[in-house]
Amino acid sequence: MTQLTTTRHKSSLLPITSSEDRLRLFAGSANLPLAQEIAKYLGMGLCPMVRKSFADGEIYVQVQESIRGCDVYLIQPTCRPVNDHLTELLIMIDACRRASARQITAVLPYYGYARADRKTAGRESITAKLVANLIVQSGASRIIAMDLHSSQIQGYFDIPCDHVYGSPVLFDYLNKKHLPDLVVVSPDVGGVARARAFAKKLNDSPLAIIDKRRQGHNVAEVMNVIGDVAGKTAVLVDDMIDTAGTIYEAAKLLRKVGARQVYACATHAVFSPPAIERLSSGVFEEIIVTNTIPVPSDSYFPQLKVLSVADLLGETIWRVHEDTSVSSMFR
Repeated sequence: MTQLTTTRHKSSLLPITSSEDRLRLFAGSANLPLAQEIAKYLGMGLCPMVRKSFADGEIYVQVQESIRGCDVYLIQPTCRPVNDHLTELLIMIDACRRASARQITAVLPYYGYARADRKTAGRESITAKLVANLIVQSGASRIIAMDLHSSQIQGYFDIPCDHVYGSPVLFDYLNKKHLPDLVVVSPDVGGVARARAFAKKLNDSPLAIIDKRRQGHNVAEVMNVIGDVAGKTAVLVDDMIDTAGTIYEAAKLLRKVGARQVYACATHAVFSPPAIERLSSGVFEEIIVTNTIPVPSDSYFPQLKVLSVADLLGETIWRVHEDTSVSSMFR
């Protein structure tokens, strides 16, 4: 896992006007507050676009200003309702292509359909590749994505893909808390690489792993902790929290084996029911997520902390637009 350090300061940003630059920002309906934060970081506004639905649910998009020869960035996470937001993104891309945009970059703070990224059984779809094909065929020239479910998804796009990590904002927040006796925990074996990289950035903290095994049919899973967590502050790390089943059971086990405190960190707050009930049950000291997906006001609870990734995405957009190195941000 890699860390991004922004180099442009908000106080020094100059407004970008249509007469001076080809950069245009558009926002879909999925996460308008994040798009507005990104535009503010870049010192510009969001371009006008009409988005509406017909009575039968069909989505209509119209660009409200000339973008001929411009470099267009479309900010749209494909979060709940996933199908509507994905379709809206495809239609936005098509509208910009037909309006003669020079280059169209789809900015995906959250990439839906990413969990089916390989065949684990017969006769099933690899939706991560299917959706990548749809985005490319609709006319996108480049992808900017944040914390893909697996790094291999970058290769599913037949166009350039810049993969940005949301972990720097999590590192900064955790470092400021000065948590004692820190141990980073992967909630399952599949997340070990992510947790190891996270631990390395957190002052090379020790690593623990939750090992889940099913002994046979109709037999409950056996969960064990690999590593020492007794008397320590455990930080569970994952890319997303959906129903929170895995991370909730992991937290209960960590408490059982003697962890003093349990925190959870994830970039994407999917929060499908019954996630809120599990996360707010008192097992966690704090749930730390980012705003790649908007969290409804009625889903907030006392232990929840939402951090902004607008500056990271804004810096990435600026570097891509200026043809400077994006990979250098991650060293």
